[in-house]
Amino acid sequence: QVQLVESGGGLVQAGDSLRLSCVASGRTFSRYVMGWFRQAPGTEREFVSAITGSSSVTNYAGSVKGRFTIFRDNAKNTVYLQMNSLKPEDTAVYYCAAKATNLVTSPTRYEYWGQGTQVTVSS
Repeated sequence: QVQLVESGGGLVQAGDSLRLSCVASGRTFSRYVMGWFRQAPGTEREFVSAITGSSSVTNYAGSVKGRFTIFRDNAKNTVYLQMNSLKPEDTAVYYCAAKATNLVTSPTRYEYWGQGTQVTVSS
């Protein structure tokens, strides 16, 4: 069982930056693929980014590529999402998720989820 707790959300202006953090419980954090997803009101949860356990592979949604960076610190059981050049369309609740084995982008394939953190970008 893995428990995930996100933090770092907030209200910012367009063009600003935020760094989200997700701390995981348990001793086997490095075995998990970690993903970030987001969900705006009235929309489906969508993939943002993911990273393999060793950080050897990362993946980004086209809408955030070049602006967001995912990275992890296995010694701290933490995965981060650095978000730069934020846009109003980035406004959503951001969720951290974990799964074993392969990196995938479908949220249905992730086993564990955090409670989410709100990111609001004003224009």
